[in-house]
Amino acid sequence: MSNKNKNKSGIVYSTNPDYQYDAESEEQDTLEPSQQKLYVRREVRNGKPCIVIKEFIGKSDDLKQLEKSLKNHCGVGGTSKEGDIIIQGDTLDKVKSFLAAKGYRTKG
Repeated sequence: MSNKNKNKSGIVYSTNPDYQYDAESEEQDTLEPSQQKLYVRREVRNGKPCIVIKEFIGKSDDLKQLEKSLKNHCGVGGTSKEGDIIIQGDTLDKVKSFLAAKGYRTKG
């Protein structure tokens, strides 16, 4: 699929020749850390341990910033995909203490 049609998930066809697709921003504003409850859990992906952080509510730029600061704090690699943050390695205690210091509530 080309990038120009990537965000048009609900429109298939319109018979109106004057129809203009109205691209709405589906991103929510980022909630304060004290209002968010993040699910932190240990998983094994491709045979290697990793930490997955789910349920982040906010913009993708803020998600990337949190991911980057977590990777720097733990000294490991990672990524963010589909609203989840994936941190490489078995660093559950470091991740939970970092998120608690930032004011996030964690579960899991």
